[in-house]
Amino acid sequence: MIVNIDEISKFIKSQIKTYSYEPDYSEAGTVVQVGDGIARVYGLYGAMSGELLEFPNGTYGMALNLDEDSIGVVIMGSDAGIKEGDPVKLTGRMAEVPVGDSMLGRVVNALGEPIDNKGSIIADSYRKIENIAPSVMMRREVNRPLQTGIKAIDALVPIGKGQRELIIGDRQTGKTAIAIDTIINQKGKDVYCVYVAIGQKASTVARIIKVLNLTGAMAYTTVVLATASDPASLQYIAPYAGCAIAEEWMYRGKDVLIVYDDLSKHAVAYRAISLLLKRPPGREAYPGDVFYLHSRLLERAACLSDEYGGGTLTALPIIETQEGDISAYIPTNVISITDGQIYLEADLFNDGIRPAINPGYSVSRVGGSAQIPAMKKLAGPLRIEFAQYKELAAFSQFGSDLNQDTIDRLNHGERIMEVLIQPQYKPMAVEDQVLMLYALNKGHLKGIELSRIHNFQRDFIHYVDTHAVHIKEEIEKTGDLSDELAEKIEAVIAEVKEQYNYS
Repeated sequence: MIVNIDEISKFIKSQIKTYSYEPDYSEAGTVVQVGDGIARVYGLYGAMSGELLEFPNGTYGMALNLDEDSIGVVIMGSDAGIKEGDPVKLTGRMAEVPVGDSMLGRVVNALGEPIDNKGSIIADSYRKIENIAPSVMMRREVNRPLQTGIKAIDALVPIGKGQRELIIGDRQTGKTAIAIDTIINQKGKDVYCVYVAIGQKASTVARIIKVLNLTGAMAYTTVVLATASDPASLQYIAPYAGCAIAEEWMYRGKDVLIVYDDLSKHAVAYRAISLLLKRPPGREAYPGDVFYLHSRLLERAACLSDEYGGGTLTALPIIETQEGDISAYIPTNVISITDGQIYLEADLFNDGIRPAINPGYSVSRVGGSAQIPAMKKLAGPLRIEFAQYKELAAFSQFGSDLNQDTIDRLNHGERIMEVLIQPQYKPMAVEDQVLMLYALNKGHLKGIELSRIHNFQRDFIHYVDTHAVHIKEEIEKTGDLSDELAEKIEAVIAEVKEQYNYS
């Protein structure tokens, strides 16, 4: 074969003439600006919203703003090692966290990494932090109770498995205490719990973890932590990460409880991110999609139908109000998404009524159908009597001559208030609650001094535990109060009053 050098030379020259090079920025980008936990990246045209991007120092970021010629990236951690001109790579992965039974008893950060010095987590699998909520056809009505162990809630504002019940009130009114009591009360009930702490002091969360350990609740609980010192990006993704961990168990057919403490700080973190990304501010400087921020999170709580495993995810979001203003932007947003709210009043708290639940503002839209029949019978008149008492108490301040009926109602109302008072971290079994509410409803506390009502409760429950345990067993088994059972309770109350001198 003879090689023609002229032809080869001619071909090479023609190729050089027509050669053109267009740089491809589809898979590799460049940092053009960085600061305040936000990076602006040029290139990466193939990036998806919410995709993880990798920086040279091993730090990850999440793409949030997809502009025409650049991407707004939220950095998951410190931006100290990132500078202008650094290359950025696509990972092709969305933000995800480890899930499964190995997460039980662990304290993790918003990325699912352990921070409890108990070694690494060997995960069963991983789940994306952003998941589509179960559809309407995948759900069934809420019909099973989730017992909180708090009389005021289980009687007046009951929570069902798969419900979203908002806990709302000013700072230092006992919102977290209610959530922690509810977690403690799930011991032995085969309910997994996830506690998500958003923007709280590390010392506060350490105290909560200590309580959970002391009560044995940590064995079935996962704590997801994004403290006040963590970047806004981690505070933003923390509740979604916690929800992904909880969802894994729900889709396996388990009952799960998740607490978001609190979504006010979550909205503030998202506002900070949005303003840094130069998104247009709306009311109170929050971005326009702040409603969607919480709705896509809370809609993931569900009571699944049997075809999809029958699992439940109950959500207890917490919102902090300012001066009791429940008509502010974030409170009204979350109230409209949830199935009811437990409103805690600062005045009640300061008066020593704890939990400081205001039954007038508190409501459970679906929990009533999840109450056991015995509790439903006893709690029905309780709410009306409580409301009447509050109204009479307000008017009686202006009148000196009160008729006997009014005095009786006021005395009964005072006893209702006293019975509903409950110490922190001391949840009460539903059978014990039924017994105490029965004594209240039937007027057995009428002749007992207010200061001795808690002593009566202690002696009454102790007596039943030692001499008439079959009563509690029957309530637990049937969930109802038969006439025969009521007679037995009456006999026990009479015996306790006589034995302990309450008559």
